[in-house]
Amino acid sequence: MSDVPDHVASNRRQWDVWAADFVAEGERAWRQEPNWGLFGIPETDVGVLPAALDGFDTIELGCGTGYVSAWLARRGARPVGIDNSEQQLQTAQRLQAEHGLAFPLHFGNAEATPFEDDSFDLAISEYGASIWCDPYTWIPEAARILRPGGELIFLVNSVLSVLCLGDLETDVASDRLFRPQRGMHRFDWPDDDSVEFHLSHGEQLRLLRSCGFEVEDIIELYADPSDTTRFTYMTAEWAAQWPVEEVWRARLRR
Repeated sequence: MSDVPDHVASNRRQWDVWAADFVAEGERAWRQEPNWGLFGIPETDVGVLPAALDGFDTIELGCGTGYVSAWLARRGARPVGIDNSEQQLQTAQRLQAEHGLAFPLHFGNAEATPFEDDSFDLAISEYGASIWCDPYTWIPEAARILRPGGELIFLVNSVLSVLCLGDLETDVASDRLFRPQRGMHRFDWPDDDSVEFHLSHGEQLRLLRSCGFEVEDIIELYADPSDTTRFTYMTAEWAAQWPVEEVWRARLRR
């Protein structure tokens, strides 16, 4: 793994360990209609996906078990997935066979993909490259492989949720700020081998524009107080008051 950046190698090791914990979630997501984030908010409530996908060439950056690409395929797209974890891709391949739905899956780093320029109409990432890759690398790469007029959609933890967490492994989101917003970028969590990346809104906006994107929407995701999630760092009470996640939609200028 010496040919990849240190954070890519670290996340590869960690996700090969975590993969078993996400099998059941992947199996469930393959069976369900599209839904988003920690609380499974239905697509019909938030409208993340384009209205028409027939004939779209799509790339899922950090596809994991491949359920988002499966949702796209069922809506008429021609999806391709790439992921940094071989263990995750093994689950994706098994689920493809079980559901009779085949599309290319690539093992690799979403910061440096094997695809040619102008290959895709849509690039999408839900908790994939969007938080596990360096945005100053993966977003320019997404711009390279998108066609002019192509769309980039990515889901990330909200800025506020990141600031309100003291430690991902042991804490629950608070109504207090535990870290500065200024200088947000790389987050090395001390209790495991993973590295995440989060930018402030201003930095994210400037980065997207510098890569040729125009931001069309930022969709803030909230939970209902009665919702549940298996992720212990977030509660529905918190997520009903403040956005737990953000979906960015941006289009590459023609």
